[in-house]
Order: sequence, then C-alpha cells, then structure tokens
Amino acid sequence: MTIASAIRAMPFSASTSLSKGSGCAVCSRGCSDLSSSSKGIYSARFSRDMKNGKVGRRLHVVAASPPAEEVAVGAGPLTKQDLVDYLASGCKSKEKWRIGTEHEKFGFELGSLNPLRYEQIAQLLEGLSERFGWERVMEGDSIIGLKQDGQSVSLEPGGQFELSGAPLETLHQTCAEVNSHLYQVKAVAEEIGFGFMGIGFQPKWPIEVIPIMPKGRYDIMRNYMPKVGTLGLDMMFRTCTVQVNLDFSSEEDMVKKFRVGLALQPIATAIFANSPFIEEKPNGFLSYRSHIWTDVDNNRTGDLPFVFSSDFGFEQYVDYALNVPMYFVYRKKQYIDCSGMSFKDFLQGKLPALPGEVPTYNDWENHLTTIFPEARLKRYLEMRGADGGPWRRLCALPALWVGLLYDEEALQGACNMISEWTDRERSMLRSNVPRLGLKTPFRDGLLKHVAQDVLELARGGLQRRGYKEVGFLNEVAEIVKTGVTPAEKLLDLYDGKWGKSIDPVFEELLY
Repeated sequence: MTIASAIRAMPFSASTSLSKGSGCAVCSRGCSDLSSSSKGIYSARFSRDMKNGKVGRRLHVVAASPPAEEVAVGAGPLTKQDLVDYLASGCKSKEKWRIGTEHEKFGFELGSLNPLRYEQIAQLLEGLSERFGWERVMEGDSIIGLKQDGQSVSLEPGGQFELSGAPLETLHQTCAEVNSHLYQVKAVAEEIGFGFMGIGFQPKWPIEVIPIMPKGRYDIMRNYMPKVGTLGLDMMFRTCTVQVNLDFSSEEDMVKKFRVGLALQPIATAIFANSPFIEEKPNGFLSYRSHIWTDVDNNRTGDLPFVFSSDFGFEQYVDYALNVPMYFVYRKKQYIDCSGMSFKDFLQGKLPALPGEVPTYNDWENHLTTIFPEARLKRYLEMRGADGGPWRRLCALPALWVGLLYDEEALQGACNMISEWTDRERSMLRSNVPRLGLKTPFRDGLLKHVAQDVLELARGGLQRRGYKEVGFLNEVAEIVKTGVTPAEKLLDLYDGKWGKSIDPVFEELLY
C-alpha cells in the first residue's frame, strides 16, 4: 500500500469524514480502500520506497474537533514528499466524488437583537444534543460543537454557528441536510428566544460587544491578527460564509478545477454578495466580507497567481503552504502558540515552541486549515468566495460549483473561458467586485455578462449529471440576469421601506 493509499482512508477533514477509499483511476500515485470504525478511528500501515530503502510508519487518526492528535510510530520524520503525497491522496475516481457544504450564521436574541453569549449558545448546543441525538464535542469543560453521521456543528470566534455537512452524492441530499439542520436549530432556538440570520457581515454590532468563544486556537489568532493586517478581527468575529468542498480525480484535474475556482471566484462573490452594512449603516461595499479578506494577512490570503503557472501541481502548493507562517500546534488537548513560526523548521525538529519535536499528518492538516485563499487545496478543493445568505442560496452555491466542476464539458468550457485572462485582470476582479458586484467593468462589457455565460455552463453541467439538480440554480438566475445583487436589494429596502433602520434586516434574513 502506498503512502497516498493510506492517507486516503483518513477523514475528509478534521470534523467531516469522507467516504472510505478512493480507487483513483487517473492519479499516478496508488490508491486502495481501507475500512473505518464507526467512531471515525482509522488505522493504516503503509510503506513507501525511498532512494536508500523502505520506510514504514503506522498512523492512528481520530476524526474530532478540536483537532485530532495522531501518533506516528516508525522510522524518520515526515518529509516534503510525504506532504505532497498527502495532498495527492485526495485523488479519487469520479463515481466517488462527493459534495460537502458548509455554512455559517449569526445567532441573536429575538427581542433585543443582541448577540448570543457563550452560555446561551451552550444551552442551544445542549438542546440540539438532547433532542436530536448529536454527540457533544468538548474543549476542557466547555461544549464547543456537535457531531453526527459525518456532520459537525462548530462555533466560529464570535459565536457564528457553522454546519459542516457530510460528504454527499447529490445536491438534493446536501440541500436536505441544510434544511434538516436549520429546522433543528430553529426548533430549539425559538423555544429559548433565539434567532439566526443569513448574511455575510454582521450589520449591527460593534466588535466590542461580540462575545468571544472559549476555543484556544481563537485566542492565538486574536492576538496574532492585528500584527499582520487591519481587518483580521472583523473577519474572525463579524463574517459568515457559505462554501462547498469538491473532489478531483488526478493532479491534472485538480489543477484545472483550482484554476477555474480561483478565476471565477469573483463571480461567485458577486452573485452571492450580501454584506452591505456595518454598525447600522451602509459600508460602501456589496460584499464587505470579501473586502475584509484583502487586509487580513497577505501571507495566507489572495488569489494565488502561481496556480496559473505552467508547472503548478501538488508540490508547488506544498512549497507555498510551507512558507505560510504557523498559528498553533495541538498537543495534549492544548493549543501551543506557534504564531509566525515556520513549518519548515517544524519538519526539521527546530520549531522554537516544540524543540526537537517533528510534525504529524494532523499538524500538517491543521496548518492547511489556517491558510485562507479564495479557493483552498487540501485533499479536496474548497470554494470560499461567497457571503452567507438565506437557505435557498445555501443550496444554490454548491449547485453553481458542482455544475461547473463535476462535468467535463462544463469544466473545459470554463477553462477555455479563463484561458486568456491575465494576472492583472484576475487581480482587478478580486479588488473591484466587493464594491461593484456584477456591475464591475470587464473587458468589453460588465461582469454580469460573464456571469451569464458561467451560469449557462453550470446549468449544462448539472443537466448532464442526470440528477435533476438544475432547479437549485433558479435562486440566482434573476440576480445574474439583472446584475442586481442581494446586497443591492437590501440597500434599497434600507433607503426605502425600512426608513434607514437596520433592525428589519434581522427579520428579512431570519432562518
């Protein structure tokens, strides 16, 4: 069994496990299936031929949140090639591709519209566990999440409530999962006077009044963020997103999908733009959440021009990730502050915070989660450019990307569309779309004209999939046709019907 085969049996993410095995028909690195226990504990023995012999290593990986700690027993520390093979282990044949949808939302008191304190969120988590059979996830004595059947519920730094869905085969399944989650949350929340809203940036609360969740990694990030950008704390405490995680069959397939994902991410940002307010007034943007990411930490954000270079592949992404400064290492149920330190030093046992210790695969996976480009590579690809919004748009976002990336004809059409776009044009879109949305000038027209072509590609892709999923795009069809984003509709309500009051937005976007 190759190193890629063994890693492939590891969980889909730190809190969401993918289907077992992969059987990659295209990837040059070997693939085979491993079984897992019902509790998400995976064991694998593997070996990889090295220039001077063979190296064996046994891994025990536990899927959990906070991060799992794996034990690696065997000869030698991880090498850069191990990290490359780790990413390559995501290759899987098309019939095993899955859809993983994640979304965040703001909780608030229905009467006062105040943010929920941790104690109130803990009450909600306990209620979901007791009524619907979710398993509690603890950090010390604090409940910080839930897990059930491949899904997880977790808390973002300011109490944003996140569902990380199970890897599912069709959009019908993933939308049913979203609806089931929202039903459960609403059933418990309404009884105790709480509501949840879908929007990309908190429209009312100053950052000073937002409670901080009791998670160790967030303390480290909160202290580090102001050193490397001006908007990092806003990102942590006042933003919500919806994203979809998708598979690839080979390194070549990954490269095509990654390039399309990065180049077309501004179009998703524009279509789903839904964050035009800050502290009860317009902020000058349609997607302020997207703008925030332009000044969080330039070492770990952006649209990654190197992905479009002719030699890009798994190794080049590893090189990039190794140069991104670390945040933390998780040991003995504690977060160790490694902010600004080098994973390269960690590989050599020279990490100042843990002298002599070398990383495990979980350390590498945790490090990859602290990198925040517009599209992100793990053992799958994450599309990260959309604002949070109402439940129908939570289903439309994965529909857009599944239609584009899971059909060969649509993917090739998207590749052809972006093939002559320059680094400068992509950078321009990244800078201007948060403010101008679909009205951003692009080449000889507006971005909405490109978005119309993109939507047609996605429609065709969904039709050829054969699951009758095209209807999920109806929610964004009018947006793309008119070029009027959700944010612009909210601004019209604010200037008109709402009489320049922000409070009605809580009811307008209530789940």
